Amino acid sequence: MIENRLAVEAAVAAALKEDLGDAGDVTTAACIPEASRSKAVIAARAAGVIAGVDLALAAFRLVDPAIRCDVGKGDSAAVAKGDVVMRIEGRSRGILTAERVALNFLCHLSGVATATRALVDAVKGTGTAIVCTRKTTPGLRAFEKSAVLAGGGRNHRFGLYDAILIKDNHIVAAGGIAAAIRTAKAKAGHLVRIEIEVDGLAGLDAALAAGAEAVLLDNFSIDDLRAAVQRTAKRAVLEASGNVSLKTVKAIAETGVDVISSGSITHSAPALDLGLDFA
Repeated sequence: MIENRLAVEAAVAAALKEDLGDAGDVTTAACIPEASRSKAVIAARAAGVIAGVDLALAAFRLVDPAIRCDVGKGDSAAVAKGDVVMRIEGRSRGILTAERVALNFLCHLSGVATATRALVDAVKGTGTAIVCTRKTTPGLRAFEKSAVLAGGGRNHRFGLYDAILIKDNHIVAAGGIAAAIRTAKAKAGHLVRIEIEVDGLAGLDAALAAGAEAVLLDNFSIDDLRAAVQRTAKRAVLEASGNVSLKTVKAIAETGVDVISSGSITHSAPALDLGLDFA
């Protein structure tokens, strides 16, 4: 889609501008002949899941449109240590100048995809979905959410504009759970789902009585999650959040909640170790 391509090129162009400044790549210009040509390989130095290939390709394309890139592992592909993600051929200067920006995007987004896949695999067979949150890197939200999809997860709302999620401070300011839901229903469009965050079973009961369509169960214990599932009896979508890790996620999923949201898969995912080496 053209809007996706424009977003990718805008983000990569900004990153290149930040890196090149006003003087350009002075190291490469000083020691690499203009006519020099090279072949290079981007390969995995650790196992993981790939994401961000379009941004890496854009980095090379924007620096030198004549650089040739052959993708071996695209977005969503699982890689083992040593697997070739991309083969690159062209003018040495262009490859070197684009290298760090390409790898910054590719390593970070592949890290998000890898962290997501680990949670998705941990809850396999439970019927519970893993979703991301708005805890994203400013300016990179769309790309990080795409990486979550590449890892097998799903997307929560993209921003404040596309869904109503009434959180604890909204509840206080609105005058309580029932008042918040009632006011939101009066103002929301007919296609907008209303979700509300609660921190205990009493809050869940109040939300259900007020007609909440989805309820975020914030930092519930495993026992309270089970009780929440029983009390709700499919009257609303239940989302569990808080204390989500590889150690806890399966037990959370086995309570029967519909969705588990994790901020860590975007804001704390370690970069996947990928490297570019000249052949």
